[in-house]
Amino acid sequence: MARSPKTVFVCQECGAQSPKWLGRCADCGAWNSYVEERAADAGGAPPAGHRYATAGAAASARLYKDIEIEQHGRLSTGIGEFDRVLGGGVVPGSLVLLGGEPGIGKSTLLLQAAASMARTVGPVLYSSGEESEHQIKSRGERLSVGDAPLYLLAETCLERILEEIARVKPALVIVDSIQTVFSLKFQSAPGSIGQVREAATQLLFTSKGQNIPTFLVGHVTKDGSLAGPKALEHVVDTVLYFEGERHHSHRVVRAVKNRFGAVSELGVFEMTSEGLRPVPNPSKLFLGERPGNVPGSAVLCSVEGSRPILVEVQALVSTSTYGTARRMASGIDQQRLSLLLAVLEKRAGLNLAGDDVFVNIAGGMTVDEPASDLAVLAAIASSVRNRVIPATTAMFGEVGLAGEVRGITQAPLRVREAVQMGFGRCVMPETNIDPPDRGSVAGECELVGVRTVAEALDALLA
Repeated sequence: MARSPKTVFVCQECGAQSPKWLGRCADCGAWNSYVEERAADAGGAPPAGHRYATAGAAASARLYKDIEIEQHGRLSTGIGEFDRVLGGGVVPGSLVLLGGEPGIGKSTLLLQAAASMARTVGPVLYSSGEESEHQIKSRGERLSVGDAPLYLLAETCLERILEEIARVKPALVIVDSIQTVFSLKFQSAPGSIGQVREAATQLLFTSKGQNIPTFLVGHVTKDGSLAGPKALEHVVDTVLYFEGERHHSHRVVRAVKNRFGAVSELGVFEMTSEGLRPVPNPSKLFLGERPGNVPGSAVLCSVEGSRPILVEVQALVSTSTYGTARRMASGIDQQRLSLLLAVLEKRAGLNLAGDDVFVNIAGGMTVDEPASDLAVLAAIASSVRNRVIPATTAMFGEVGLAGEVRGITQAPLRVREAVQMGFGRCVMPETNIDPPDRGSVAGECELVGVRTVAEALDALLA
């Protein structure tokens, strides 16, 4: 008599397993997250996809000095901003995960990259589990894909996708999205933790074994993190986040993990009727509509990865009409804002206990580096005192709890960007200014070094 397959219950949040259903996961605390799945067989031969690990590898350990490095040239996607985020291009055999909110432009960006690489590198396989071939081609006509050797596959079965990869032998594979792919080895629904893990693992084996770069599109949850198991981010080589406001035309691609390039690299795009267009000068985009002679506006010299970007920090302080003052932040951390307001009250003598404070990074940009502290405090103080910060003044610096202005990294790069954008004065930590450079940079920008918040406000609002 055939034995029925053994089943286990798997938490869809953290991957914990249990022999019986539980209402609350004992590991992560999630409620109603257990789903019944068929357990994998403990014995038997390993899957065929696992053979790549020993196909060309040595049978025994080798000395570090005896291993020769194989240099592989990067492949250009034809989109300069996308290549920048990837670290200079696509590495052959790499596995890249691109996540973002629905409708933000993930499929559009990858279709543009696929068409460009199909013309320059070789055939590209675009597998979609959310759209038909006709829907993809209708979008491709708008993006002017043309006669590029681009193969479209509307399929959700993992085994069928792997068969097409072996038949077409593409130079690039795109799977949109990983949550829609399922394997016949599991009985669970697509998108479950077992299916996502299996699909990502098999695509990893194919990518590494055949030296084919692969892009995976991932959904995001309500809190903005990638859906599926956290182990999925550890499996892939690169994790990219597609960010942006629906009401703004620009989009931002940010690298949060990259084994072949810089982390926190940033690429800026503008959404047009003909697809995503790279923005070579983001500072000009974010400062293009900055109002003049208005209190509560400060210019921050920020750095994302290796790219300096000037953004506008806006603050509005008004008397609270309710019993409790409100503090709202858009583009910066809410807890960081509360900390800076406490420093401003204690060290600069500004009474904000009964005022509503609203802080916004104009243009929908998100800034999370400590160098933004000085600009946030300056914008708030400017709104409280109703004094205008000079339009040609930029600033950066970290603020400590004692009211000191601490030095930050890549200060010359920030100053250079401010000079190129026409700013003639830069307020910055004094420890970031070398004695020979104090007062000017190439005779074009005045450097003002400050040690405390009080000195910075005197220099900015005098």
